[in-house]
Amino acid sequence: MPLDAGRYDEPMTDSEPREVPGGGPRQFLTTQWSLVLAIRPGDEHSVTIARHALATLCRTYWYPLYAFVRLRGHGPDEAQDLTQAFFARLLETDGLAGVDPARGRFRSYLLGALKHFLANEWHRTRTHKRGGAVQFIDLDALEPEARYALAPTAGDDPERRFDREWAVTTLDRALEQLRDDYAESGRGALFGALRGSLTGEPLNRDEVAARLGLRPGAVKVAIHRLRKRFRSLIREQIAETVADPDTIDAEMRYLIDVLRQP
Repeated sequence: MPLDAGRYDEPMTDSEPREVPGGGPRQFLTTQWSLVLAIRPGDEHSVTIARHALATLCRTYWYPLYAFVRLRGHGPDEAQDLTQAFFARLLETDGLAGVDPARGRFRSYLLGALKHFLANEWHRTRTHKRGGAVQFIDLDALEPEARYALAPTAGDDPERRFDREWAVTTLDRALEQLRDDYAESGRGALFGALRGSLTGEPLNRDEVAARLGLRPGAVKVAIHRLRKRFRSLIREQIAETVADPDTIDAEMRYLIDVLRQP
């Protein structure tokens, strides 16, 4: 179930840097998408880094693109084949060479590349079933059609559906990271008790306080910190996909607008 967009009306200006293994805080300028855009032709090291960054980004977008392909009229099996083949071709060939730095948002680049692929590539006989020799994602581990059937339709517009799935996926990944952070710091029970405050579910603070052995005022503070950290993690997810950190706030607003749409 999509998270309640109405819960993110507070100013989203938290830009806490995150720690990376073996180094200091990572700023937004060194995002995955920035690494792809910084590729230097002829530099194998640069190409390797860019491909790894692109692969990491693409895994998040598998389902949003699958939903787009389905709404373009392809059946479940064919949509899986097309999505797999698209990612495999993008990562195995010189797809990076066509990256336009002017396309500041990764989702815009990716959707444009998929449209081109659907129009010009799939009919080629050398394209193998389910993405060729490399399987981008284990299809047996996915239930994309079940999710597709349950998700809001967003009308019959494939691009609207893509944007909505992008927004939901972004929130889901931030929520997963938030849960992991709380679990690793020994606050898993606190997260479980307060998670509803992020999804618009009714939350009895007195009941939560009694269950966790806290004062009601402490629960209020914990909810505020939880929401603040959640917004920060959403920003981090978005920062991975834009070339200019100055566009993060605009993407945050767009994400909220998308989720508010029926």
